[in-house]
Amino acid sequence: QWSRELFRRVLDAGLPLVVDADALNLLAEVPCPLPGSILTPHPGEAARLLSLDAASVQQDRWSAAVALQERYQGVIVLKGAGTVIQAGEAVPRVCTDGNPGLATGGTGDILTGICAGLLAQGLAPTVAAELGVCIHAAAADRAVKDGERGMIATDLLPPLRGLVNPL
Repeated sequence: QWSRELFRRVLDAGLPLVVDADALNLLAEVPCPLPGSILTPHPGEAARLLSLDAASVQQDRWSAAVALQERYQGVIVLKGAGTVIQAGEAVPRVCTDGNPGLATGGTGDILTGICAGLLAQGLAPTVAAELGVCIHAAAADRAVKDGERGMIATDLLPPLRGLVNPL
């Protein structure tokens, strides 16, 4: 109950949000439009948001991203191999960078933090989502040079710092 009340208060604030993890599950319980926000579901979360199963989401990721955007009105970042970014009527964008090391607990939290930081700097939600996904994937591709197996979320931090602070 505490998390539901906190989530409701955050929604009532009317500020741009990056919605991930348990907040996506709470949103699935009581769907509402979130224009100006970024939603970052993985296929399982997307399935709950659309009242589908994950296999259906994976079978047609583009259509799932469009359906999520139509229902929730924010910018959708459907995570996974070939992350799909859907904003409004625009053609979906696909990030082909990144690697399976991103299928590690906590890497989505880093993506959320990147997108939230970009939003907080005044970037439009679509730009923040697209740039955030690209930076996140590039950091993962640099981090994987030490090996994909055993990669953890914090391995993204050193290359991330270099990417956002170019020489």
